[in-house]
Amino acid sequence: MPKVQPSRRSKQQPPEGWSDLEPRLDEFKQKMRDAETEPTTGKRKVESTWGITRVHHQRSRYIFDLYYKRKAISLELFTYCVKHGHADGTLMAKWKKQGFEKLCCLQCVQPRDTSFGTACICRVPKNKLEEGRVVECVHCGCRGCASSD
Repeated sequence: MPKVQPSRRSKQQPPEGWSDLEPRLDEFKQKMRDAETEPTTGKRKVESTWGITRVHHQRSRYIFDLYYKRKAISLELFTYCVKHGHADGTLMAKWKKQGFEKLCCLQCVQPRDTSFGTACICRVPKNKLEEGRVVECVHCGCRGCASSD
């Protein structure tokens, strides 16, 4: 996850519409701080980053939906958000592809991060799993992001 760069470092002025988007992004920034400072006592080692990954996904999905679904922001503002780390461009590129519309994180589609060189268990459609089995991704805590669910 790229680090969000403060806009004061940038010589480029934010594009038109930034003032409408900024309060919501500040909320996400606060959620991210809360997730980063959340105590990890009593959690498994892998669970410690799930909150951060969730907020990262929500922030990227919010900007993706504003641009691609609602068409509420301009391309210039969308590009600005991706360039300055407010949204994950790589994850959003996957969301545009068929079969990846609900993808939770990029780690779930990288075979090198799994034991058997396949996709993560959360990518398996629920109808292909055993009845009553609760699936939880090790990388992000997702309970199923297959597009057919």
